[in-house]
Amino acid sequence: MPDHISKQFDLELETIRTRVLQMGGLVEQQILSALDALASGDIARFDQVIVDDAQVNALEVAIDEDCQHIIARRQPAASDLRMVITVIKTITDLERIGDEASKIARMGKVIHSAERYQSPRLREIGKMAEAAVAMLRRALDAFARLDATAALDLAEDDRELDDDFSAEVRQLITFMMEDPRTISMSIDTLFIAKAIERIGDHAKNISEYVVYLVKGKDIRHTSIDAIKRELGQSV
Repeated sequence: MPDHISKQFDLELETIRTRVLQMGGLVEQQILSALDALASGDIARFDQVIVDDAQVNALEVAIDEDCQHIIARRQPAASDLRMVITVIKTITDLERIGDEASKIARMGKVIHSAERYQSPRLREIGKMAEAAVAMLRRALDAFARLDATAALDLAEDDRELDDDFSAEVRQLITFMMEDPRTISMSIDTLFIAKAIERIGDHAKNISEYVVYLVKGKDIRHTSIDAIKRELGQSV
């Protein structure tokens, strides 16, 4: 490949990487805005989160089209092909995280409009949300730095978030059994907790794509211990 063509190809790959990080920043802001509105009851902010989801969707479509053009024109191989595949998969998960943020906003509107807000329960949800947002940030940072070690560590965080979600479900069930008046609020809270848990799942997916990109190893549907045994010497 002539040098000038090679440089142009590298620029195209770097551009789509940058746009992925831009999309990740938008999605993270969606989550934070939804959570802030949940705490404050700012209906206008809930509406803005929902509106902003269209921008995230548009970015997914645009980046996906760029990737298709690169595949068609450049016919990438080896690590370059893994980069394009990783981008395509990552933007899908980012779009779904945006959807979860919109769900939080929509449910938040329901809670505040029906005056079912209960700060103690939603403070617990806030702790889960902080963990999920931190996972997303670390996954995007691992993607930016091509850091497979940091990406692999996220799997442990996802297990902790899953445990927190299970504990929250048990607590909400207890509340509903003890006081039927809490049923509506508990169900609303459960939907929000599930959305946060799913955000963590998508962040974990992104981290797995980073390991694939850097190491050429698909670690999906593989136990964490098995992954560490196989990659422990090289990650």
